[in-house]
Amino acid sequence: MELISSNCAFGGWHKRYRHQSVATGTSMTFAIYLPPQAASGKVPVLYWLSGLTCTDENFATKAGAQRVAAELGMALVLPDTSPRGDGIADAEGYDLGQGAGFYVNATQAPWAQHYRMYDYVVDELPALVETHFPVTTQRAISGHSMGGHGALMVALRNPGRYSSASAFAPIVNPSQVPWGQNAFAHYLGDDRSNWLAYDSCQLLAAAETEIPMLIDQGEQDSFMPLQLQPDAFASLAQQRNWPLTLRRQPGYDHSYYFIASFIEDHLRFHSAHW
Repeated sequence: MELISSNCAFGGWHKRYRHQSVATGTSMTFAIYLPPQAASGKVPVLYWLSGLTCTDENFATKAGAQRVAAELGMALVLPDTSPRGDGIADAEGYDLGQGAGFYVNATQAPWAQHYRMYDYVVDELPALVETHFPVTTQRAISGHSMGGHGALMVALRNPGRYSSASAFAPIVNPSQVPWGQNAFAHYLGDDRSNWLAYDSCQLLAAAETEIPMLIDQGEQDSFMPLQLQPDAFASLAQQRNWPLTLRRQPGYDHSYYFIASFIEDHLRFHSAHW
């Protein structure tokens, strides 16, 4: 691993690294915040998955999560949202290609060679983090928008791996909304049955192991009716008596102002379930 930068924050350290990924076959960048408690022992870790167009730096610089993570003794791990670089497949639109990996393992050309973000987030990155940093195997996962989709989907597909999951304005039903349909058609092909393994509503309907979940949704989010549809997920959860709290926040939109307003609640939620 190559250390890119290191910054002291709230008595801990926010560090960015570059490494060669086996899953994607590319160089990948991630960040980790180690709270002050990590200087004397291992700490639990929250994985944060960011949304369309984001890198690891959006959450790090805009969410204001380090202060509470330092108080709670919680590491934060922030992967990039896709493979990047020259020779890596890309598209003109913001919702496909670099910056828009959707946390799936692509099966279609030209994406299949490098776009294996599911394997990267679920297997490779945690193994790397748990080998090289003072963290325990107590894991939680959270994310925003496309990353909210990733967080819920990954948690549902891996029962017992995460103690809790949360999301801000997640794409809960990607096989039924334009963002998800565009990405899945390109990455996974036209057979829609192959999309369902990455659709949180489908996964929740079949899930057998409960995991506590928290979702915040801004009521002024312009993407909510067409792209997000949180009520579809909440309705399924209610039918199944699933431990989900969906909070609708009046006045809030899709931005990092929204995330920064409620990230403390999410970190405390995860800390309560270690």
